[in-house]
Amino acid sequence: MYQLSFSLNQFLTQYWQKQPTIIKGGFTDFQDPITPEELAGLTMEEEIDSRFVSNLNGEWTAEHGPFNDAKFDGLNDSHWSFIVQAANHWHSGVAELVEPFKALPNWLFDDLMISYSVQHGGVGPHIDQYDVFIIQGMGKRHWRVGAKDIGQYTDNHSVNGLKQIESFSAIIDDVLEPGDILYIPPGFPHDGYALEPSMSYSAGFRSPKEQELISNFADYILAHDIGDVHMHNPALATQDGFGEISDSDLNTLTNMLIKSLDNKSTIDDFMGCLLSQSRHQLNIIPAEPTWDMDEIANHLHSGLRFEKVAGLRSLYHQNSENTVYINGEVFQIPVNQTKLTRALCNQELLYIEQLENALDSQAVNLIQDLVNKGYWYAKE
Repeated sequence: MYQLSFSLNQFLTQYWQKQPTIIKGGFTDFQDPITPEELAGLTMEEEIDSRFVSNLNGEWTAEHGPFNDAKFDGLNDSHWSFIVQAANHWHSGVAELVEPFKALPNWLFDDLMISYSVQHGGVGPHIDQYDVFIIQGMGKRHWRVGAKDIGQYTDNHSVNGLKQIESFSAIIDDVLEPGDILYIPPGFPHDGYALEPSMSYSAGFRSPKEQELISNFADYILAHDIGDVHMHNPALATQDGFGEISDSDLNTLTNMLIKSLDNKSTIDDFMGCLLSQSRHQLNIIPAEPTWDMDEIANHLHSGLRFEKVAGLRSLYHQNSENTVYINGEVFQIPVNQTKLTRALCNQELLYIEQLENALDSQAVNLIQDLVNKGYWYAKE
């Protein structure tokens, strides 16, 4: 089990979205949860987001997976990396590395990305608009971090998807060794390259942009057929200017728009659905054959458990524990089963002791639905 060597509460107070920092020995006696060979194997899977980045002779190239064995045959000993996004969705050992960060909101956690780099391998100087904890695994990596929002994009920054910037003056310039953690808030330019074959684990935290909220809310309104009404004005009068928008009409239209944002129930459901959707593909496999209610009840009564699919987001609002949002869907929890809400949302395993009033039919029916969708699966 991985454990942070520092207080996350104190860290949030001093550094979170304020300034970058290096925490030496952030994990004591750190052991890599995955080998380079296993990571390379993940890059060969169709459903997994992976990249190969090379900067040999100063020429940057990036390719997206999946790859095959031939890709890794005859590679140089330097100047390349391969990267796997959301590796915690596909490897149980990697998923354990997320555990120490679960005091932070699940909806804010994006994924755990892994980079394997040989000497001088990296992705070049760039700026991210999210918070990231970069955990050093095997090997050593040299990192430089600049002041916030300093750095201009290069002329060819979008070539092959590499959003690189020009060089910058460093406020942090140091080498990370196994167990060290580099925290970088949004907007700070940074650049890291391997001094020797090394593994880096990036735990990213990303909130939706204002643009995303507006765009997704519009989609939600349309999908749920909300607000399908026109402005009505039976008191309409003539006006001198044909092209004029009257103040009264503008106010009416504006109030129609504001009204759509003033319905707490609609906003709660929209936010729950939006925030419970992962940005990365999940390993969801619907049950085949499907479970019936008796099989669900017998499984739990036998002391067996169901495990949540890695990376699946299951959320509830602070003052509304009878509605759960899972992967963009809404589920109602029986009034007398709020312990089930906390089990579904705060824990990875589901077992009978977490339920109130034994196993009533509504709770069993809900669990049956979740298992058959592939959101939870049987664990012996």
